[in-house]
Order: sequence, then C-alpha cells, then structure tokens
Amino acid sequence: MAQTDEVDDKKTKKTTLTLAAIYSNNVSYYGQSTAEKLPYVLANATARLSMGLYFSAGAYKLLKIGGGISETDLGIGYEHNFTDKFNADVSYTRSIFPSNSPLLQAANTNNINLTLSYTWPWFKSSLSADHAFGEENDFFLGITNAKDISLGTIFYDQDQLSIEPAIEIISGTQHFYTTYQEEKIKRNNGKGKGANNGNGNPEGSREIITIPKTSFNLLTYNFRLPLAYSRSSYLAEVAYQFSVLSDEAITEAKKQQSFISLSFYYQF
Repeated sequence: MAQTDEVDDKKTKKTTLTLAAIYSNNVSYYGQSTAEKLPYVLANATARLSMGLYFSAGAYKLLKIGGGISETDLGIGYEHNFTDKFNADVSYTRSIFPSNSPLLQAANTNNINLTLSYTWPWFKSSLSADHAFGEENDFFLGITNAKDISLGTIFYDQDQLSIEPAIEIISGTQHFYTTYQEEKIKRNNGKGKGANNGNGNPEGSREIITIPKTSFNLLTYNFRLPLAYSRSSYLAEVAYQFSVLSDEAITEAKKQQSFISLSFYYQF
C-alpha cells in the first residue's frame, strides 16, 4: 500500500507522532494497477522515537468496494543518519486483507524494506529494496532521483510552498499476479460470471488461467510531481504520478496510468 511521509524535522531529534489522511484516485502497487480503478481513503499514524526507532499503524477503505475496511497494517522500522547527506531506513510491515481482496498486493502480506538515501548538491538519490512475501514471494528494487524546490512563503514567514519532482525506476518479480488472477476468478464465479455465463464454460468446469513465466525484470517508470504547503506542525499535499509500464510487466490495465492523491499530515 501507499507509504506515508513524515512532516520533515531532520534537524531536531525528538519523539514525534504523525497522523496522516490520504485520498487517491487509484491504488498503485509499484506503479502497477488493476484494470478497474480503485479509489481509496487511507488513515495512518506513525510514532517516531528520538533514537530512530518508529512504529506505524494504518488502514484504508476502497471507495468502490462495499463492506468494511479493505486493509489494515502494522509496521516497525529504524532510521539512522550516518552523515548529514547519507541515511538508511529498514522496516517491516504486516498487512491484513479480507478474503477475495481485489488488490494486487493481497498475495503478499509481509514486506521488508531497506532504503539508502544520499543527498547530492542538486538532488537526492534513493535505492530501495523490498522483499514482499506471503502466498507468493516477490522482490523489488527501485531507484529514485528527486529534487526539492522551494517556491517561497504564501501567508506567513513560517509557511512554505514547495514541489519535489521525482523520477523512479522499479524492477522486480511478479509472482503476486498469479494469486490475484485466482482470486479474481473466485469473485467472478461468486457473482455468477463463472459457469454458464455465455463464455462456453459448462456447469462445474474449472477456468484455466495462464500466467506468463516471470523473472526479475524492469517493471515501471514513475514520474511524480507533488506540490506541498507546510508549516511547523502540518503539511498538505496534492501529487500527480504518471506511470509507464515496461513490456515485461504483466498487466490487464493500460500501459500508461495516472494517479492523483490528496494528503494531509499533522505532527505532534
């Protein structure tokens, strides 16, 4: 699921609690999405200790899917600044999905992430490695280059308007897609779209799915443009992401996808 960013307070080492609320027009799983758009709202809380250890809890609701919460998650992580320019972050997240979830990531309920970041004179580079596992077993590697650009103040001397354009390239495996397709067939059969639905499948027959063999390949190019307004304790952001899938990406959606999100963070 989408990961939330803290209201930035790198200069002061203190214990903080950050609350976040996010709306997005579609779910992005490493730049990939389903054929059906799945807008959602998300709530998250992150407690970060002065030593670098942090804990998070979140939940989100798919707006087009009825019923209760669509996913909940708990996480623990540790961030360490080796220098003013170089830092590392390692985390583990456990997610809980309802049965027959329509999400691509539902097959992998566990995620271990390691991110290394270095700030150059003109931009910031990050290398992120993920091991996602559960019913399937996937690995992802992402490289991101971003530039934080201050646009100045608007109403007060303490506020700030900024943009941070970023380019991200993601490679990985796609074993999760097998479970996603199997669950999709179950949902369709439950809606009467399986046997005797005019597709030639007789009563009691089993639908066969064919998933291309997957290996570690280039998956997506993501271009992000977030516009943020911040003060000392809160940040509001509107962000646009344009994702282009490689020829190796297995998908039923379009090769080009646009994601728009609205976010609000408040830090105590």
